[in-house]
Amino acid sequence: MASAARPGDGYDDAQLLADEELYSSHGDTVHYVDPPKIFHGCNGSYMYDGAGIPYLDLQMWYSACNFGYANPRLNDALKRQIDTLPQVASQYLHPTRIELAKTIAQDAEAKFGRKGRVHFNVGGAQAIEDSLKIVRNASNGKSLMFAFEGGYHGRTLGASAITSSYRYRRRFGHFGERAMFIPFPYPFRRPKGMTPEEYSDACVRQFERLFETEYNGVWDPKVSQAEYAAFYVEPIQGTGGYVIPPMNFFKDLKKVLDKYGILLVVDEIQMGFWRTGKLWSIEHFGVQPDVLVFGKALTNGLNPLSGLWAREELINPTVFPAGSTHSTFNSNPLGTALGLEVMRLGKDMDYERTVPLKGAHFLEGLRDLQKRHPEIGDVDGLGLALRAEICEADGFTPNRVLLDKMVDIGLAGDLRHNGKPIGLVLDVGGWYKNVITLAPSLDITHEEIDLAIALLDQLLTRAKASA
Repeated sequence: MASAARPGDGYDDAQLLADEELYSSHGDTVHYVDPPKIFHGCNGSYMYDGAGIPYLDLQMWYSACNFGYANPRLNDALKRQIDTLPQVASQYLHPTRIELAKTIAQDAEAKFGRKGRVHFNVGGAQAIEDSLKIVRNASNGKSLMFAFEGGYHGRTLGASAITSSYRYRRRFGHFGERAMFIPFPYPFRRPKGMTPEEYSDACVRQFERLFETEYNGVWDPKVSQAEYAAFYVEPIQGTGGYVIPPMNFFKDLKKVLDKYGILLVVDEIQMGFWRTGKLWSIEHFGVQPDVLVFGKALTNGLNPLSGLWAREELINPTVFPAGSTHSTFNSNPLGTALGLEVMRLGKDMDYERTVPLKGAHFLEGLRDLQKRHPEIGDVDGLGLALRAEICEADGFTPNRVLLDKMVDIGLAGDLRHNGKPIGLVLDVGGWYKNVITLAPSLDITHEEIDLAIALLDQLLTRAKASA
């Protein structure tokens, strides 16, 4: 653990909070505790408050900082780019923009067997917006999409229309092009009497029924044409609680999509860049996307950059010409230099080998914790994307109140490790807001994983005692 000495930045937390209350919009953020937590430093798997107390971070910006805080190799890449070409307008080219696009496109071609191109923007929701343009353009202007219950794709207007939570749309008018939301197989909460695989099959059959006749609502058999252009999927639901579907699900779903000419758009914004042990989480499921959207960990949170890969037929310059989208800061050189270094880092660090090993260690610890705390109803994981569902003592009824107490205790910074105070940063997710979604640094050590389990044990014990 790095030194916990006070950063000495000269700021007073009380005054900062008073000024934030007066001068900051509250609409652009979400505070998990009241008063909001202020951090002054970070390193590796830890953040530090104004008193220098370390907080083991198990959510890493919703998986945006996959490679740890203040990663020396990525920081150095940023510094080199600042001294070389710190900025250039997006209508001009620069080396790392081309090299990063080539690296991602060649990797996709090798994995998916399809030539494609890479298109950049500055944030995940913005890349989703670009993908919607590509899909609409390819389908002669069709603007209706399928998406999943529990899915999350962003909070811009277009992304909100394909995000299942109505609360992100409620105050912003009628969304006439809102997606049709399809059930997602949630193994822990599957119907009684079904195996996870049977539940997966039932979800696919329910979806395919929409195409049975013209009266099921989405298909015109006379011209063999669907009203919907694409299906937006997260291979593992992120904000929905790191729900991992059965391995047969996407193969079976893709057969239906191909049969009826519907594009598959894969959202890898949260699960991409080795979070699950693969560059893209969809690789675990053996299907080929038509469009793949990425962001977050591409730059480890150091400079905004996002993008998408689309197969050649959808994005070549003849069908999707120059100016189809634009942002002054897309493909900015600081971002593309970092993204290129991230791609190199992933190969050099051999995350495809190390992440599954660390994930198995973490999952073993969670299962041991589950034996001692019946309130942990479910644990699951793929690589270092892990979940622990917090329930009542019956192990099934969602218990949001208990998890909220755990978050408060973790951010209070008064847990104990080796006789010293320490905090724990958790993320709350899930359909019932009762799931700890765990996305630690991919460089987390096995010793830090053991510490995380010990701190979670403390959190649960104290939270239950205060109930």
